[in-house]
Amino acid sequence: MTTVDMLLRIGSGLGLGALIGFERQYRARMAGLRTNALVAVGATLFVLLSAHGFGDAPGTADPTRVAAQVVSGIGFLGAGVILRDGLNVRGLNTAATLWCSAAVGSLAGAGLHLVAAVGTVAVVAVNVALRSLGRAVDRRPDSGDEAPTNYTFLATTRDDAEAHVRALLVQSLTRTDFRLLSISSSNSDGGFVEVRAELVGDQRDDRQMESAVSRLSLEPAVTSVRWQADPPPAEEKEE
Repeated sequence: MTTVDMLLRIGSGLGLGALIGFERQYRARMAGLRTNALVAVGATLFVLLSAHGFGDAPGTADPTRVAAQVVSGIGFLGAGVILRDGLNVRGLNTAATLWCSAAVGSLAGAGLHLVAAVGTVAVVAVNVALRSLGRAVDRRPDSGDEAPTNYTFLATTRDDAEAHVRALLVQSLTRTDFRLLSISSSNSDGGFVEVRAELVGDQRDDRQMESAVSRLSLEPAVTSVRWQADPPPAEEKEE
């Protein structure tokens, strides 16, 4: 194999890994553009090393040996992005995406560029297209009939920290399934500002809401944080 061929495979692994990571970065996940690109490039380099890095001695060039270690080794990296949040576990999808990025990189290192490209499209399609479907079928059995729920969030902060608090609020909500409808600020007594945000979710999820705004309660400039779920409008019964 020539140097040009190796560089082409490395470039393929880098580009396809970055494509997977772009979607993760856009959704503000823990493992984003750089992480997925590095995982794919690393897998590509390991496959190239296994296949062409040990000369032509009998029994030394075995790409499957290193590829198998990449599959198991990426599990340690994936475990680092899995977090336990109360009774919930977060980061499983990101860890699975990293695992797929390693697979794409291994395919690129083996010279299977078309299969690697198809795998990349499949990974991005699962993360994008199946997101709405997952929400539709993910209904808790004890919650009854689900309906969109509006939330109101209020935070009181110092006047000079208003922009910082608004940025933190938007960043926290980006990582959730809620949609931000509006955000506004109003002056209060004593040089303080009240930041108000209106949100809506496909279903009521108080635990996710509490997790999203808990970060703001740790800010020294924030004096109070509160939120509430607005009751849905009463439905008129047909006679």
